[in-house]
Amino acid sequence: MRGLRKHPVVHQVTDAQPSLTEDIGRREKSYLIKMGIRLLCLILAFTVPAPLPVRLLLFAGAIFLPYVAVIGANAPSRATPSAFDMDDSGQSEIPRHRREIGS
Repeated sequence: MRGLRKHPVVHQVTDAQPSLTEDIGRREKSYLIKMGIRLLCLILAFTVPAPLPVRLLLFAGAIFLPYVAVIGANAPSRATPSAFDMDDSGQSEIPRHRREIGS
């Protein structure tokens, strides 16, 4: 009786990560959309005669959206493979480039 063989992990093209250019472009677009919403909140907070709770909500959006935008822009891609998907073939991994915007 033969022992169990370890089958090599077969990677498919659909498992590939997006290129660095695509990843940065996606994060830049997301950042610009969030900052546009922030600008809109700031303009509306000063120009629209709304009740105080609405104006406070608009000011809160203008204050906290930059934090959310920066955290989202610097977050790594969610498509990174988990440790269970990696084949331990004894080869060292090629280091990745930094993926933060503005670095």
